[in-house]
Amino acid sequence: MLKQKAAVFFFSLLFGQSLYADNLGGVKSGFLDLNIYPHLSDVSNDSVVTLNAGAVFGNRLSYFGFINMFNKAGRSELSDLDRFYTEQNLRWKLATDSSVDATIQYTQQSGSNNDKLRIGVRWRLHDSDYFRATFNDINFKWSVNVHALQFDHDPKHAWQIEHVYGATFPSISDRLYLSGFIDHNINGTVGPNVPHHFIISETQLGFRAFDDVYLTIEYRINQARRSDVNNVALGVQYKIKF
Repeated sequence: MLKQKAAVFFFSLLFGQSLYADNLGGVKSGFLDLNIYPHLSDVSNDSVVTLNAGAVFGNRLSYFGFINMFNKAGRSELSDLDRFYTEQNLRWKLATDSSVDATIQYTQQSGSNNDKLRIGVRWRLHDSDYFRATFNDINFKWSVNVHALQFDHDPKHAWQIEHVYGATFPSISDRLYLSGFIDHNINGTVGPNVPHHFIISETQLGFRAFDDVYLTIEYRINQARRSDVNNVALGVQYKIKF
């Protein structure tokens, strides 16, 4: 009960309204997880704190969002946070038995003229009739979100393909999981040394140490940096499910 109240409190802050509003149909399930990364292998000014949140509402509506806090360049991990990046996603299932969602995503980060609003369609392959049995057999989930429309300050028509995946390994251990994403950004303007097509990706392997605490290792690819593209983060995660 305490976990659920804490989750409702945080979601209320994110939405700015009660999560039990009639138009959302009530909260069916959800999660919160806090990730702290005290060690980064190569890039000291990468993200060191991440808060993820997700919820499934009635009326075929769901939510996922996160905020990343970044370390200041040249400072030791967690000693000085100076930037942030956040994504907020609303998804609406097209039909009760559909594996396709209409999606809207808003991104915001430190600095000016860099917020984005994206509209797209997500296909949950693991929920589709044709692939469901195969994905269930290998304990794997995979969705593809095509953000076909992007509204921002970029004069070019930028768009994005986002892959999100996850797996469990019951034959090895029910404490072990894998999760991650690959963002393929297309035709955007980032900087003089950054190509118009680049990938940002994170893959996290986690092991539940005790209760709701996990030990994690995360492999990151950020081609927008052009130098020090790869990074590895060691961290601790605390997760609340409700």
